Amino acid sequence: MNQDRGPLAGVRVVDLTRVLAGPYCTQILGDLGADVIKIERPGAGDDTRRFAPPFLKDADGNDTAESAYFMSANRNKRSLALDVSKPEGQAIVRRLAAGADALVENFKTGNLARYGLGYEDLREANPRLVYCSITGFGQTGPYAERPGYDFLVQAMGGIMSITGEPDGEPQKVGVPIADIMSGMFAAVAVNAALRHAALTGEGQYIDIGMLDTQVAWLVNAGMNYLYSGDLGRLGNAHPNIVPYQVFATADGYIVVAIGNDGQFRRFCGMVGREDLAGDARFATNDARVRNREACIGALRPVFAARSSADWLAALEAAGIGCGPINRLDQVFEDPHVNARGMVAEMPHKAAGGAPARLIASPLRLSATPAGIRLPPPLLGEHSEEVLSELLGCDEAEIAELRAAGVVG
Repeated sequence: MNQDRGPLAGVRVVDLTRVLAGPYCTQILGDLGADVIKIERPGAGDDTRRFAPPFLKDADGNDTAESAYFMSANRNKRSLALDVSKPEGQAIVRRLAAGADALVENFKTGNLARYGLGYEDLREANPRLVYCSITGFGQTGPYAERPGYDFLVQAMGGIMSITGEPDGEPQKVGVPIADIMSGMFAAVAVNAALRHAALTGEGQYIDIGMLDTQVAWLVNAGMNYLYSGDLGRLGNAHPNIVPYQVFATADGYIVVAIGNDGQFRRFCGMVGREDLAGDARFATNDARVRNREACIGALRPVFAARSSADWLAALEAAGIGCGPINRLDQVFEDPHVNARGMVAEMPHKAAGGAPARLIASPLRLSATPAGIRLPPPLLGEHSEEVLSELLGCDEAEIAELRAAGVVG
């Protein structure tokens, strides 16, 4: 297998994750060049293989068995269908871990240790191993034994309480952001630990809790609460900058982001409302935040008088932050998104070699670029390849493992 691209070329990762937080972490590592061995249950695979429809289409436009959800987080991986509940499967994981640089798992707290696959079980044979566990609530604390789900963590971690309109019900983010951010934090931690291992020869254990990461990425909203006690939500408005929100125009909506006092004065001059810039209630951002309702109330009829296209052209010409509110079809048709190559295509076996569309990595490194080397794998697509290449298993041994239901 060609692993000569990306800054993590030569790094091998044993991937014992499923659904999203863990697979998103290992996909990032794979995009950066790591050889990711995804271990899946024979006959079933990652749960997200069944999170469908929609499915990948074949060349004739018919559904294949590959879900779009699975494909969103599993490119650049080789699939080994292996039953880790069987002693023979556990032995294979130990052999793979002995030659790996990292292992990532998101089993319930303590579950892998029952199979003899916990960090303490594996570190003796491989002291350099970086072992990352991703769970809902981490390895310690009163909630450690609870299962973790994105929706639950969004609720418990505060993001739902500050998302949505002020008079509406609490609202989750439109993508499973708690899972995604946990995967991103885990990928950062794994890379840091790999650097440490390269310098010292010492691996380590990484404990990623989804609730921890959710609290961490509250960022300014969390800090606003710590310093002001503010519990409210503002819909599309910014808690610390005014005006910085959605405005209704004559024919739709746009986003306007006026980030400083100079821009506000320029905007007021542009629309013939110099009086607003000269009003002490609005002259500084501090004042505008304190007088939010009055400021926004004065601006709403200004924006309502012209079309979205007219406003976007005028604001952009004036150097004031603005943008349309694109639907997903408009996002993927956007000339800038396409110029940046954010949709990639590559052949996929399930589609008979027809191209599969994938969302590209946003990581752009000049010397060691991230990229898509492998499409999301079929279940067990690389079982024989991995066992023979990495463990030296011959055809007879692999056939015996298949017959015993250890390998799929």
